[in-house]
Amino acid sequence: MTASLEGRVFAPEADQSPGQVGTATRFRYREREGRIWADYAGGDIERGSLVGTRVGDRADFRYVQLRTDGTTASGHCVSEITELPDGRLRMAESWHWESRTGSGTSVVVELPGEEPGGAV
Repeated sequence: MTASLEGRVFAPEADQSPGQVGTATRFRYREREGRIWADYAGGDIERGSLVGTRVGDRADFRYVQLRTDGTTASGHCVSEITELPDGRLRMAESWHWESRTGSGTSVVVELPGEEPGGAV
């Protein structure tokens, strides 16, 4: 199993379509005894939260977000966690909206030097 997500900060490698997470979005993760949660914000996302579980290198969670246009959205995501050669973590995600139609894949990577306790 790769290292804990506790205190790590991630960002997407690429922008998604408008109203979704993008390279300006920051995810601040917590992890304890197989439970994971994170707050996120940035770009088109004013505030978001996710909660779920982790078994080995697989994270399974649900997310909800408030966009800067005042609309909300929610969905489900499964991520495979791997360690990069430099020790940072990477999550390859498969997600689908539950509040509307649509699904996709994305990749988030740990940002070096980000303060884990920073505000979102």
